[in-house]
Amino acid sequence: MSNKEKYDNSFLSALSIKKGVIKDSLEYNSIPEWDSIGHMSLISELEKNFSISIETDDVIDFSSYEKGKEILKKYKINI
Repeated sequence: MSNKEKYDNSFLSALSIKKGVIKDSLEYNSIPEWDSIGHMSLISELEKNFSISIETDDVIDFSSYEKGKEILKKYKINI
């Protein structure tokens, strides 16, 4: 499975959304599923799927689908 597939699957699983909802423009609170609880589920799913521990500052900065890709680069994960 590619990193992009792992990344997308993390969103699908954590937020219980359909694949069509995932777009580069997807942002925190832009859909009801991505609220504060959904956000923490997403972070947890990403940590599990990529075997990393995301720092608190990065959890806070993770504000969109695109921003998440940038943040994961810090952990040597290219999407």
